[in-house]
Amino acid sequence: MPLAHFDGALAVVTGAGSGFGRAIALALAERGATVLAADIDLPSAERTVTLAKTLGPGGGAYEVDVADAAAMEAFAAEVRQAHRVPDIVVNNAGIAVSGPFLDHGVEDWDRILGVNLWGVIHGSRLFGKQMVERVNALPNKPDKPNFGGHIVNIASAAAFAPTRSLPAYCTTKAGVLMLSECLRAELASSRIGVTAVCPGFASTNIVKNGTFVGGDAAHRERVRARGEKAIRMRRYPPEKVAERVVDAIVKNKAVVPVNFEGRLLRTLSRVSPASTRLLARIPVQ
Repeated sequence: MPLAHFDGALAVVTGAGSGFGRAIALALAERGATVLAADIDLPSAERTVTLAKTLGPGGGAYEVDVADAAAMEAFAAEVRQAHRVPDIVVNNAGIAVSGPFLDHGVEDWDRILGVNLWGVIHGSRLFGKQMVERVNALPNKPDKPNFGGHIVNIASAAAFAPTRSLPAYCTTKAGVLMLSECLRAELASSRIGVTAVCPGFASTNIVKNGTFVGGDAAHRERVRARGEKAIRMRRYPPEKVAERVVDAIVKNKAVVPVNFEGRLLRTLSRVSPASTRLLARIPVQ
């Protein structure tokens, strides 16, 4: 694929301060897109934009809590006013809560639903509406199937299979997958693509920054340490996920499982759901 494929495009990426978000922002910038990097950590978003400027047109950094409806409304309005309607939106911001369901408190559910699911809802709803309005205001161009824009929602391989260790995380990511499928059907007539990207284990800080519930403090730290070790041993860089995102936008793919475990869990969920239910019973000691 030529690096200039997204010349002139405007891309919004949430959770762009690190991990998948930064890698995706840089991949888009390298291919010619102007990137607006949004993150709850503004200095991290600014660092992403600085790096993007070494690869492409650069862009701007925004401090945004994707779980905050009013903040997202203001962000979307500012993007449209200060720039224009984006061509690509990547709803990437996400967090993890790990532990038994019965040890999850209401505050744990509020937080993970706010970021992982509501953040995707806000980004898809607000920017999707802008994209549709733009399409309706322009002459019909049936020869350009992606003319209306593209929304990418970062789900997870956890969307395909349950596990007793991640009930809240799996629930939110399954919700992101289904929301993406529904939205894809709705926006197809406006020539707006929607993709759910479902990575397996990859080298990000989601485990390090995650919340662990259940057991005593020593147990929770052991679980965290094992999770971080598994991530290190997997050695799957976020840049590979970013490559799959770029490919999905170009080819307008609906669902993209990433790496071996992503493809395996998707296959098992289709051909042997009972197997995924058995795997879900494996406890984390």
